[in-house]
Amino acid sequence: MPNLTESFIHLGLGATAIPQPPFTDGSWYQGYGERHDGDGADGRLVSMYSFTENWTEWEMHPAGEEVVLCTAGSITLHQEFADGGTATVTLQPGDYAVNPRGCWHTADIAGGATAVFITAGLGTEGRAR
Repeated sequence: MPNLTESFIHLGLGATAIPQPPFTDGSWYQGYGERHDGDGADGRLVSMYSFTENWTEWEMHPAGEEVVLCTAGSITLHQEFADGGTATVTLQPGDYAVNPRGCWHTADIAGGATAVFITAGLGTEGRAR
């Protein structure tokens, strides 16, 4: 059976769900973009990651919103909104947050955590924390 921590899913146009090749490293995203950027802002990447350390970068998705669903542990999500406002929210298992379009976000991890991400990844940007 596919495992979401290794093989993500693309939700595409026409209500498709397309299993992706196994995740390798950060360069994997370039191939993902080549395969699915044609879906534009309507495409979504569903992924799951486990973390043991705070994130070292901020990221922002200009094409759409992102859902962050905590499935284990605790994640403190820091958000910088396009209007200049900020928020910090701590997610426990079953809790979720939405990163609005254009919202810079990063996370702190308390011990260890796992989360599912449903991401409008087209045009994603990153910056050092």
